[in-house]
Amino acid sequence: MSRRRQKKRSQRDELRRRKGGRLRKAAAALVGVALLCTALAAGLVLSGLVDSDSGPRKAAIVDQLDLTQPNPDFVASATSILEQAGYTVDYFPGEQVTVDLYRNLPTHDYDLIILRVHSGISEETDVTTGEKTKREYVALFSGEPYRQDKYPQEPIGRLGKAEYYEGAPPLFGVGPDFITYSMRGSFDKTLIVLMGCDGLRSPRTGQAFLDKGASAFVGWSESVSASHSDAATLRLLEKLLVNGLPLADAVAQTAAEVGRDPSYGAELRVLPDGG
Repeated sequence: MSRRRQKKRSQRDELRRRKGGRLRKAAAALVGVALLCTALAAGLVLSGLVDSDSGPRKAAIVDQLDLTQPNPDFVASATSILEQAGYTVDYFPGEQVTVDLYRNLPTHDYDLIILRVHSGISEETDVTTGEKTKREYVALFSGEPYRQDKYPQEPIGRLGKAEYYEGAPPLFGVGPDFITYSMRGSFDKTLIVLMGCDGLRSPRTGQAFLDKGASAFVGWSESVSASHSDAATLRLLEKLLVNGLPLADAVAQTAAEVGRDPSYGAELRVLPDGG
């Protein structure tokens, strides 16, 4: 073989070698990306919030607090975290937070419900005498103006007046008996995050959600400011959906990092404990 032919063959072999090397590097890079995506998905499955056999996850932000303490930055940030984790998000501003919205929450098959709503401790009413008892529960505010004759089908104790302060225009409030007996259908292992005051000062309302099929209930031990609750809830979502922590660990780490509410001393907790 002539020297000229040998030179051309050597050049062709070198070109093939270089192309093969570039293809192998590109393939390795694609494998790396695939492994990264798999790792992210695995982290979400470990957190208990993504079922690899199910379709897209669904979340709801019920923002009754929008009527008095709106925070569009919170809504945008929470929605972004949820959507990046694969959730479709429904948002309900204050005027849409009605008795019927609460009634139908289980029928939407949400995997996660964030209740950014006013809430507070109330005393149970005896159904026979109409008098207050000393048994406490947490009432959730709606954005619907209260009218005594509007829901005559609801027995005493399921709905009541909810007031921001004494003398304020009353709204409908819902209690644990409404969750148990008036909500339609059942939750399917839905995580409930109550951002309002006193969510777990009494366990009755949280337990009503669990008995209705929720997987866990996150709430505050005392009164809490909106700003503190907003910050803590975003941190909790990051730990659950970005870091992939189990719920109990995510709540514990969030509580440790954001601390108690500086004004009221509320601490973030979860029911069941360790759930």
